[in-house]
Amino acid sequence: MLIWIQNMDWTVLHWMRDTLQCGVMDFLMPIITALGNGGVIWLVAAAAMTGSRKYRKYGLAMFGALAVGLLVGNVCLKHWVARSRPCWLENVSLLIANPKDYSFPSGHTLSSVIGAYMLTAANKKFGRAAIPLAALIGFSRLYLYVHFPSDVLAAAVFGIAIGMAVTGALKAISKGQSAKIK
Repeated sequence: MLIWIQNMDWTVLHWMRDTLQCGVMDFLMPIITALGNGGVIWLVAAAAMTGSRKYRKYGLAMFGALAVGLLVGNVCLKHWVARSRPCWLENVSLLIANPKDYSFPSGHTLSSVIGAYMLTAANKKFGRAAIPLAALIGFSRLYLYVHFPSDVLAAAVFGIAIGMAVTGALKAISKGQSAKIK
């Protein structure tokens, strides 16, 4: 099964490089991926939500969810799995700096999916902008040859799971507080 996944990863990456590579994409993808650097865009969104009384609890929960994602993805899984990046295994001309950490899972995708999930939970209108941005950031990691498709897919699954867990906890806490008030 692992060999099949690795073969599919390379097939998709090679297809993308051979089919999609062009000047416009070469210009746009580094910009899009930079939006996900350090999860900054999602941290800014969380901070903006904490400034609003209506969305404060979602902003705080989003900070927590992003912290969980950082611990699970970047601190634990990357070092445990220790998967080399595609750009380390094939000689390619990179459009961004060569990452120094391991490939699995994609931290950019993980934080983006968590951010999009939490923003959507706060207000579906926020999700209309956040979900496409999260997808573009994940795609950019493939286009830039710094992640395998399975890194991005796994990060999306982990991001959804973390978002679900945090919003579930948020609802349970809110329900418990409203029961105390009555």
